Amino acid sequence: MSEITKRKRIWGWMAFDFATQPYYTLGLTFVFGPYFAAVAADYFLGTGLNETASDARAQSVWSLGQTIAGMFVAFTAPILGIFADRSGRKMPWIIFFSVLYVIGAWSLWWMTPDGANLYLMLLLFYVGFIAGESMLNFVNAYLPSLGTEAEAGQISGSGAAFGYVGGVLALFIMLLFLAENETGRTLIGLDPILGLDPETREGTRSVGPVIALWFIVFMIPFFLYVRDDAVKTATEKVGGLGSELRTLARTVVRRRSLGAFLLSSMLYRDALNALYAFGGVYATLVLDWSIIQIGIFGIVGAVTAAIVTWIGGMADRRFGPKPVIITCILALVTVCTTIVAMSRESLFGIPLAEGSALPDIVFYICGATIGGAGGAIYAASRSMMVRHADPARPAEAFGLFALSGKATAFLAPALIALFTWLLQDARLGFIPVIFLFLIGLVLLVWVEKDGDRAEWSADLQPQPS
Repeated sequence: MSEITKRKRIWGWMAFDFATQPYYTLGLTFVFGPYFAAVAADYFLGTGLNETASDARAQSVWSLGQTIAGMFVAFTAPILGIFADRSGRKMPWIIFFSVLYVIGAWSLWWMTPDGANLYLMLLLFYVGFIAGESMLNFVNAYLPSLGTEAEAGQISGSGAAFGYVGGVLALFIMLLFLAENETGRTLIGLDPILGLDPETREGTRSVGPVIALWFIVFMIPFFLYVRDDAVKTATEKVGGLGSELRTLARTVVRRRSLGAFLLSSMLYRDALNALYAFGGVYATLVLDWSIIQIGIFGIVGAVTAAIVTWIGGMADRRFGPKPVIITCILALVTVCTTIVAMSRESLFGIPLAEGSALPDIVFYICGATIGGAGGAIYAASRSMMVRHADPARPAEAFGLFALSGKATAFLAPALIALFTWLLQDARLGFIPVIFLFLIGLVLLVWVEKDGDRAEWSADLQPQPS
């Protein structure tokens, strides 16, 4: 078998983002998420709740699923990272979670419009989501070995941008040929292809098989070109799992830059994930958008994400990841403030004419900003973690990174659910997200722009029991 070049290995690594992005673009944000919200709202309306209360209940149920899934990913990531670094093998874990991912995605086909299996579909959706997030932890752990610290930022940005291209292409397929609007037609006025029945929303429900098949096909380069490093024979005595977890905890406490970065990213990534998860839900419940409108919104956001994320990777290579992260947070705070201040009737307290298209235009701009800033901040955060990671134990480091991104994954969805329930308004439910971004921004003051990678290895030496 011919030697796998560095270039092929990088392209194989980037194929993961391309293969998995549709779960977020189609599943979480622009097709299944809004479809689930609409079905759930109708279901709860049928139980006797009024329209406002049923919309709020639908958003609360969706947020509960995200909360539980995020907590599960958070507290398993460091443990899985330790196991992977001990064995030197990440690929078996990726294969295992790939199977769960495909099962979870394909099952979305059975989300019927009557909501009869509402909670089962919610469970299966988040099984696939958990599998994808768990795979991502192991895939990220390959990043430090793909290039130098300066190259890592550009590789991370290019990979994330490539992923958004995959999301856009998959979304185009769904909107042009499969997902139907209220008239039963696709974006270009066709009946859903393959004889799918628009009455039972089979075109929209096909999002599950599309996500699964996309993953199966486009993960092939990853499995062809990405390999685990040769397992090195350990000469030092390795402590137990509890000992290693305590050592990791001491590392976070002692390394001020690492601890501040993990806390900051814990909050701003949680807030960003909430925007991804609830953007389509907001458009459905507040602006009364159809699946087609939300899909167009998704295309605008994903195209912007691909372009800005690639530019962000170039900026990361030149200036480092910290300025990129700060710029993105400021942009996202502006978006959140706009979302809270906007409804069909007014914008920042200014009344709008009935039927005004301004809220739609503004939300399209918000979507483009979320896509661009969200993609760039994700890529720059991976790059910043490389600057804080021990090259010999990357899975542990990125396990911590995953923990920071998910440890409070319950927080934004829970706060959105709480504020939505208290205020009985899906729009005002976004208020807490603004504060999560701002706190994350303040914590970046204590993060060194070049990280503290050199200090990691010394701090991870086994401590005497």
